[in-house]
Amino acid sequence: MIQITLPDGSIRQYEAGVTPMDIALSISEGLARNVLSASVNGETYDAGRPITTDATVKLFTWNDKEGKQTFWHSSAHLLAEALEALYPGTKFGIGPAIETGFYYDVDTGDITLTPADMPKIEEKMLELARNKSVYQRRNVSKAEAMEYFTGKGDEYKIELINELQDGTITFYQQGNFVDLCKGPHIYDTSSIKAAKIMNFAGAYWRGDEKRKMMTRIYAVTFPKQKELTEYLELLEEAKKRDHRKLGAELELFMFSEKVGSGLPMWLPKGTQLRERLQNFLRAEQEKSGYQMVVTPHIGHKVLYETSGHYAKYGADSFQPIKTPREGEEFLLKPMNCPHHCEIFGHKPRSYKELPLRIGEFGTVYRYEQTGELHGLSRVRGFTQDDAHIFCTQDQVKGEFLSVLALTTKVIKKMGFDNFTAQISLRDPNTPDKYIGSDENWNAAEHAIISATQEVDLVTTTAYGEAAFYGPKLDFMIKDALGRSWQLGTIQVDYNLPERFQLEYIGSDNKAHRPVMIHRAPFGSMERFISILIEHTAGKFPLWLTPDQFMVLPVSERFNDYAKGIQTELARYDIRGLVDERNESIGKKIRDTELKRIPYMLIIGDKEVEQNTISVRRQGQGDLGSMTLDAFVKVVETEIAEG
Repeated sequence: MIQITLPDGSIRQYEAGVTPMDIALSISEGLARNVLSASVNGETYDAGRPITTDATVKLFTWNDKEGKQTFWHSSAHLLAEALEALYPGTKFGIGPAIETGFYYDVDTGDITLTPADMPKIEEKMLELARNKSVYQRRNVSKAEAMEYFTGKGDEYKIELINELQDGTITFYQQGNFVDLCKGPHIYDTSSIKAAKIMNFAGAYWRGDEKRKMMTRIYAVTFPKQKELTEYLELLEEAKKRDHRKLGAELELFMFSEKVGSGLPMWLPKGTQLRERLQNFLRAEQEKSGYQMVVTPHIGHKVLYETSGHYAKYGADSFQPIKTPREGEEFLLKPMNCPHHCEIFGHKPRSYKELPLRIGEFGTVYRYEQTGELHGLSRVRGFTQDDAHIFCTQDQVKGEFLSVLALTTKVIKKMGFDNFTAQISLRDPNTPDKYIGSDENWNAAEHAIISATQEVDLVTTTAYGEAAFYGPKLDFMIKDALGRSWQLGTIQVDYNLPERFQLEYIGSDNKAHRPVMIHRAPFGSMERFISILIEHTAGKFPLWLTPDQFMVLPVSERFNDYAKGIQTELARYDIRGLVDERNESIGKKIRDTELKRIPYMLIIGDKEVEQNTISVRRQGQGDLGSMTLDAFVKVVETEIAEG
């Protein structure tokens, strides 16, 4: 018998060889119908994989990220089985689960897949799923694996097998399809009830443009048809909210190939939006004792060699700028933190100066690959709302809690009420990815974990997601469409102060090393604004909106009165325009709606006679006639509440 510890702390006894599916069945048939995979002592297991020793077990369903990933990876195998049945001789590369579904890179030889093939593939997948084929795991020797895929003539699998060690290789089989795979997988195919091929794309084998171009098939599956229907509706809504589309319509930003890919230019309305966000955060920082600084857009190569950024990112960044001076090289600034380290170290520091909090809206540059660029959300030049706090060891927890409160306040002010925090730690299996001593890393990780526990923050833990110089707390928000985004970040860093030999004189009159906290509630201003546009569908909170009202005279003879309204409201710092066009009032209202301008102030004979305005609120309709003073109070109340 073995002991199984469940998430609620209860312990159950089972015979050795029990599977997660067996455990689920012993709890309830309903749970067994929904279990997809399980965590067994921290390793994700198939629902049908035997457990042979005492273990801590957590069962995953569709509601868990791990459950979805298992479901979609299993669906990739089902897709491959369908392709092999429809197009015999197809060769297979890799087929991983991704954030929204899965893909499989395939080589169909002389057959070219087109969108017309999608329904046929989907139908075949569901036909095979109804067979209730069990996903069977089998350990195989390297020789056996090579023999099997050599017989199939699949050079892609043969290449992958050559890189594996004997004794670590597993096959999975469902129905007539066998694949090289380490798993995990769901119990059987019957839970896959809906399938959709999203698109076909070209993909070089293993990302090498010198290798064969394969067909990458993107797809998604669900345990219910209703969920697929809802997902497709969500995608349609996402297209309407695409920040690239709305950014152009609202005249917020633009790109120019002559300027360069991935280098956004902010138009007047976008600049106003951006500056209001910065002014809000700047005011909050001043309340918390931050001091603003400005640093150059470039730095000497030695600066980034000292920080470690050049060793980690230099090959994938913009290449060094050579000057006429022999051996002198500069880099476009990839990070603000090395510059801030130099600011701290430029003069002797006392413990009485700490914590020293310095902030900057600093523009940085990173050479993202052309295929990865995406509107404002993935660019080559972006501005971070960066701040760095230099403090004593004893001050770390208090400063972290203060930053935590500020970041939470910023996120909620922006209308993101649904968020969690991810504690991003080192991957213990890849120590070479990180710099610094274990002692420093342990101290930094402990500081983050204890601070989040103190304020009862809802957190998850992700190993391998830390920055190369320290652990961090990443805020994961959900937008209006339920999509998750990583937003603000807080990082505790013992390593950069060490690399820059930063010191302060303590109360004992001895030199000590400060601890550095990195902090960026927005993260990238560009990326944050892209999320905000899509979250609000371009209907920003009133305090952020570039144009808060549009005055709509019903004919040209009311234009002067309309301009007077505009001028009077400007005295109260209420921003807006006058539509002086010779168009019908109906067209003016429709056009103003499309521009997402919150308030429409309609002016006609009645309004001029009574010295009033007729107010219409986007999304609410007519609010009736009111005096200008009454309208000012309406606006000020909405801004105060927002």
